[in-house]
Amino acid sequence: MGELGEFGLIALVNAGRTQTPGVLLGPGDDAAVIAAPEGRFVVTTDMLVQDRHFRTDWSSPQEIGRKAIAQNAADVVAMGAVPSAFVVGLGCPAETPVEFVRALADGMWAEAGRAGASIAGGDMVRSPLIVISVTAFGDPRRAPIRLSGARPGDVVAVAGPLGHSGAGFAVLSAGTAGKLEFADVVAAHRVPRPPYDAVLELPDTAEITALTDVSDGLLADLGHIAESSRVSIDLESAALADPELEAVGKALGVSPLDWILAGGEDHAFAATFADSSEVPEGWRRVGRVVAGEGVTVDGTSRTGPAGWDSFV
Repeated sequence: MGELGEFGLIALVNAGRTQTPGVLLGPGDDAAVIAAPEGRFVVTTDMLVQDRHFRTDWSSPQEIGRKAIAQNAADVVAMGAVPSAFVVGLGCPAETPVEFVRALADGMWAEAGRAGASIAGGDMVRSPLIVISVTAFGDPRRAPIRLSGARPGDVVAVAGPLGHSGAGFAVLSAGTAGKLEFADVVAAHRVPRPPYDAVLELPDTAEITALTDVSDGLLADLGHIAESSRVSIDLESAALADPELEAVGKALGVSPLDWILAGGEDHAFAATFADSSEVPEGWRRVGRVVAGEGVTVDGTSRTGPAGWDSFV
């Protein structure tokens, strides 16, 4: 990095890239120009810090790049919007190999493409460790799906696996990632795969009342819906059970339900649907909205961590 320099690296990682229609003007000017066909756009930002949110001995640069984009794209989709563009800030030491940054960019572009968007620009600076900051833009083609719309009687449903990233983290932490039977959960931790289409292709008949990306943990994220909507959410442990996690839990002496409820970083989606509507294809019912406050499991409040806390 120190030998190539900032502008040389910017030229390198942008060479041969094709922008999607949401980017009217990409890298090369003082700022990008992003389309806003609805006269507004959804915007979110998130940051990853080396050894806090990722480890270079656990994940390849391509995997780190994909993860950085996926967690931002999931937040855009959780508002009911279609991802249109990403802007990336990168800080790294001067001795960082150029090939690392090239591979990081390849991973970012790959996940951006899976979300239907592209990378419109960003910035690069020297820093003592690798820091990645992503800002994501989305096209709100429907009214924003907020946290505050859940009502008693609604059905709670999820799309995408839960607990797999948390299980993968536990496997990596225990040094057992080399076991072939654990490969799927390790991959889920390294590269989350948000089921974007489960939200973006919801049928018009699906009356979705609240929606969130499961990033901090199911209990924590549904807790935000419960608090914002002034309701209580009761989950059914039997509906949450995942046979794929049983072997991992047995090997590590952990209840898979702990990962499912509080593991975090799955970037699945959790939503509430009006009781009169059927749970759409690609979603599974896991609970219900009732009067009250907080989140319970089988009618009982759960003790212990509810999920990720950035300052713990």
